Amino acid sequence: MELQLYTELIAIGIALFYTLAIFSAIEAIIHVRTAQGAIAWAISLLAIPYLAVPCYLVFGRTKFDGYLEQRKAIGEETVELLRQTRQEVARHEVPRSPAEPLYNALFNLTGIPAAGGNQVKLLIDGQQTFDSIVAGLESARDYILLQSYIIRDDGLGRRVGRVLADKARSGIKVYLLYDEIGSYNFHRTGLYKQMKMTGVEVAAFNTTQGRRNRFQLNFRNHRKIIVVDGHSAWIGGHNVGDEYLGLDRHIGHWRDTHIRLQGPALLGVELAFATDWRWATRTALPVVRPDVQPGLYGDDNVLVFPSDPASTLEQAGLLFLQVIVAARQRIWIASPYFVPDRSITSALQLAALRGVDVRVMIPDQPDGPVVGMANWAFSRELLPAGVKVYRYENGFLHQKVLLMDNHLAGVGTANFDNRSFRLNFEITVLVDGERFAKEVATMLEGDLLHCRQVTQAEIDAKPAWFPLGMGVARLFAPVL
Repeated sequence: MELQLYTELIAIGIALFYTLAIFSAIEAIIHVRTAQGAIAWAISLLAIPYLAVPCYLVFGRTKFDGYLEQRKAIGEETVELLRQTRQEVARHEVPRSPAEPLYNALFNLTGIPAAGGNQVKLLIDGQQTFDSIVAGLESARDYILLQSYIIRDDGLGRRVGRVLADKARSGIKVYLLYDEIGSYNFHRTGLYKQMKMTGVEVAAFNTTQGRRNRFQLNFRNHRKIIVVDGHSAWIGGHNVGDEYLGLDRHIGHWRDTHIRLQGPALLGVELAFATDWRWATRTALPVVRPDVQPGLYGDDNVLVFPSDPASTLEQAGLLFLQVIVAARQRIWIASPYFVPDRSITSALQLAALRGVDVRVMIPDQPDGPVVGMANWAFSRELLPAGVKVYRYENGFLHQKVLLMDNHLAGVGTANFDNRSFRLNFEITVLVDGERFAKEVATMLEGDLLHCRQVTQAEIDAKPAWFPLGMGVARLFAPVL
């Protein structure tokens, strides 16, 4: 009798598992954004459900359930703040016209206009970046917003933490937000406890929050944002950890880029932080005030471009695609994770074929063998069209930098990969101005001195198994 009961329970379990596999396959066909991905998931779920179903629950979906509804709730609760913010930025808006469609497309994607009257300072590598950040934090008189994908309890983390703790003790509002996956152990550290004890408001951006997100590890909040008193913001590739100062002996030199932004455009940065804080804590951020004095900072035109997986359109991917399509003289890209989708690959090929100087800079020692193989696979595709690919050999290249023609440069947190295009919460700052573009060009030219240009002969000389390795890595490209 017991044997029969166990047999029936097993049969019911198998039936339920296959039912879940069928419904997951249907969901994949409807919602996965690429035909290749949808086909791969559907076949896997139906052919090997015991392996594919758990993988799909963790990695399968590209929509972040619940966040869009929360963002609407934020709009309802803080509609006046949002209205004032957009109204304030609009006072400094860069004129849009049919002759210059770049701003039109990007405004329609993000809803935040490009603003004039800003000053942007380029910060190269960790020492310069964190010296600027710490000095900015020490100058705070009203509030501090700090968001990072990774926060470590090490020398740099404690250096930043001491300033935050001192400011909180003195009565300044300090808000600290970290990603629960990127900083998965932070809540157990002494630094975390110190922050809490001294009055710092600390929260994790918990992407597993919500009924359908329970098993999802695919979504990450990859933003790195610091705002002080509403007048200065820092954005770029650096997280908070000693390796970002080049102090990890296994990694060596860490090549990264950050910016300091002052002016009306940073209201878009505060808006991105306030939205993330609302999701993490279910409370509105009370300190953000859209109050910017015109003409106080500089003359840089700046577009702050937050992107996230809850949006209907693939914002980050479309941002980069638009910039590549608009390029007439050059498009230079530096990214540690260069695993583009088909549209980006085709756009880069076409840009090179129409005579644009297209250069891609990637690390020679990538973060993992699969990513490394994928880099080689996409390099092989780009070279015949005339795209120049360079491998950085002086440590690890982690900067996320874009340069278009002689006037437009982008610095932010988004990589050129599917994760940043579709799965991560990212933020990119586009600066339209010849001064800043010239500084970025000089910086990248210096980086190129530490690079080796990839040739077709180098790829042809690889071992016989290498083409198979590149092909397999391409199969994993959508989840890298």
